[in-house]
Amino acid sequence: MPPSKKKTIYACQECGHSQSKWFGRCPACGEWNTAAEERIREETARDAAMQTPAPQTKAQPLHEISVEDSQRLQTGFPEVDRVLGGGLLPGAAILLGGEPGIGKSTLLLQVADRVSANYGRVLYLSGEESPAQIKLRAERLGSASPELLIKSETSVEEMIADIREIRPFLAIVDSIQTTHWSELTSAPGSVAQVRDCASLLIRLAKETATPIVLVGHVTKEGQIAGPRVLEHLVDVVLYFEGDSHQLYRLLRGVKNRFGATHEIGVFEMTGTGLHEVANPAAIFCGASGQRAAGTAVTVIMEGARPMLIEVQALAAPFHGHGFPRRASSGVDVNRLAMILAVLEKRLETPLGTRDIFVNVTGGITVDEPAGDLGIAVAILSSFFDIPVPPHSIMFGEIGLTGEIRAAPGAEQRLREASQLGYTNAIVPDANARDLLRQGVSMDGRNRVSKIDEVRSLLFSS
Repeated sequence: MPPSKKKTIYACQECGHSQSKWFGRCPACGEWNTAAEERIREETARDAAMQTPAPQTKAQPLHEISVEDSQRLQTGFPEVDRVLGGGLLPGAAILLGGEPGIGKSTLLLQVADRVSANYGRVLYLSGEESPAQIKLRAERLGSASPELLIKSETSVEEMIADIREIRPFLAIVDSIQTTHWSELTSAPGSVAQVRDCASLLIRLAKETATPIVLVGHVTKEGQIAGPRVLEHLVDVVLYFEGDSHQLYRLLRGVKNRFGATHEIGVFEMTGTGLHEVANPAAIFCGASGQRAAGTAVTVIMEGARPMLIEVQALAAPFHGHGFPRRASSGVDVNRLAMILAVLEKRLETPLGTRDIFVNVTGGITVDEPAGDLGIAVAILSSFFDIPVPPHSIMFGEIGLTGEIRAAPGAEQRLREASQLGYTNAIVPDANARDLLRQGVSMDGRNRVSKIDEVRSLLFSS
């Protein structure tokens, strides 16, 4: 009897969409030239061995479920623990993404060293470096725990066997793009390999209650390489961000089934590894004294953490043909365009004849609307060439009619600013009323409800 012909499908390397016919543009995500041919294989006995079902359990009432075995492991880095929601939860599957060379392996090697020193065996599986290369980095970082086990491995079968045999307190796979399953014919890094290898490792994490960290590279579009379904499979998605030309790195949580999202941890890259930054405001906004025209300090919330950042703006005369330039770093260009339109319409400032450049220092990105007022004040300060009064901060969302809307967490923002020496504040009127009802003093704090009140307050001379 002749052997059966293997069927093939075409899978998108961006989103994982698959179909029987080739496509130039993916109908799911709209990307071009992402189709790759993959073979469909039949279920084998080896699959059953690799995916041993978990012991059958009965449904339990919620109040009878014990959580004693779900105590979190501390990583030794309070900044990492904050982003994780309190530490590593047994059985958690964590995806850490970041650009190549940003410091993912350095961070995880330091975490692995501290966890192994405090709890016991940690298994570090690397598909990109040899054990000797990892040893050289560990010596530079001062990592010397005898319980830290290193292995160069790319086969997911071998990884699963090692984790089952060693039963470590933490397992790290660096990276998921280099991992392959021998039952698949596609190359490592393809949709099928990344998806199936990750699924096997995640299932193993749940079975053995071993937290597993998967490292993923980030594409030029800022997405974790591989199918987007991978982010839905794991419990926690973290991004390690920063400019490779600067010293500071941000660990940002974008998904967390066990804690809050959008928390961040701040680190400084040094010759001896990554060190936590206890006072990020000193980096991102500097001293609280006199500043040059075109700079303003605002307070944004990263999760439950208030952070002071400095916004710089330059309103330069436009010379040339066409349209004035609008460029920004750390601020969404569409948000900037809206703020400029409000300032020009409500304050009758001729910003349409100026090139506008806005920059947020320290590599921070302002995502929340409460940063609008700081951006607007920096632009007006540069336009009028009048510095903002020293020791001043401001926050608030700007509406299209020019009103200054309330921001959540006003008391935490003001408390953080006060501790860092900022004694003057411009606060939305709605926030001020709430603070007064709570018995909070408004000394040194100015209430504003319209953007024209801000101009009269700061730039009336």
